[in-house]
Amino acid sequence: MKAPDQMPPTPPKVTWETADTLVDYEAAVARMEAHADAMARGEAGEMIWLLEHPPLYTAGTSADAKDLVAPDRFPVYPSKRGGQYTYHGPGQRVAYVMLDVGARGRDVRKFVASLEDWVIKTLAEFNVTGEKRDGRVGVWVVRDDKPMTAMGVKSEDKIAAIGVRLRKWISFHGISINVEPDLEHFSGIVPCGITDHGVTSLVDLGLPVTMDDVDVALKRCFEDVFG
Repeated sequence: MKAPDQMPPTPPKVTWETADTLVDYEAAVARMEAHADAMARGEAGEMIWLLEHPPLYTAGTSADAKDLVAPDRFPVYPSKRGGQYTYHGPGQRVAYVMLDVGARGRDVRKFVASLEDWVIKTLAEFNVTGEKRDGRVGVWVVRDDKPMTAMGVKSEDKIAAIGVRLRKWISFHGISINVEPDLEHFSGIVPCGITDHGVTSLVDLGLPVTMDDVDVALKRCFEDVFG
């Protein structure tokens, strides 16, 4: 048995908050940044904020202007998170993760992989097999119900996006899972710069899943991945 001073640190207690109305994007970013700064000063603890946004597009730090197909369709916000263009809107569960990555190993790649694992475990609660792909951040679902691609491989659709930023080893931004958004709204961008794959949702896959169902699964699976 390890001596007390050799035991791994106990993970900080995480506070969960769920918004009951659509949250303005700029207000959400301002709150996240303020909370992350307070965490860095030791004045606030870890928090996960579950919410939905009104329809909008965000441009991550790697966004290519040509991937914004319909610039006048919805508001477009520059974002300091990693990644390219993405859509947020009603029916999509956004989980903003303000976690102390410094206290959780200081490994950014492992942290992003853990976020993907969290989504995959959450999807598995609904018997959906989410998968990772090299060179494509996010979570993907193989569509056996769709025709093979022109390259002779099975079709794949994206069901969850991941984009985070770290400041003083505190994370903010996070993940989004498509529960029942209007998938046509994604047509105004090239989601995450990928043109040869589609986008899906839990309801699009034929599952009568509610946002509350997803929230319960997210909370349960978070403990499995992050402790």
